[in-house]
Amino acid sequence: MQIKIFSTPTCSYCVTLKTFLKEKGFDFQDIDVSKDQTALEEMVKKSNQMGVPVIDIDGQIIVGFDKGRIEKALKI
Repeated sequence: MQIKIFSTPTCSYCVTLKTFLKEKGFDFQDIDVSKDQTALEEMVKKSNQMGVPVIDIDGQIIVGFDKGRIEKALKI
């Protein structure tokens, strides 16, 4: 399972999401869109959103820390 998180260092929901995934034992790629313009463009293209976090779980895009949708996508 491939998990990408598009985030910023100052986003509290991003921190909550990363903590949640770590506690559940999932590895993920954390992409700081405040420092990577190409990643920001990729995030907007995938989600049509400028807000973070955006999580990409095997191509399924979830905007924000929507715990129920994330758990369903992770099959937990």
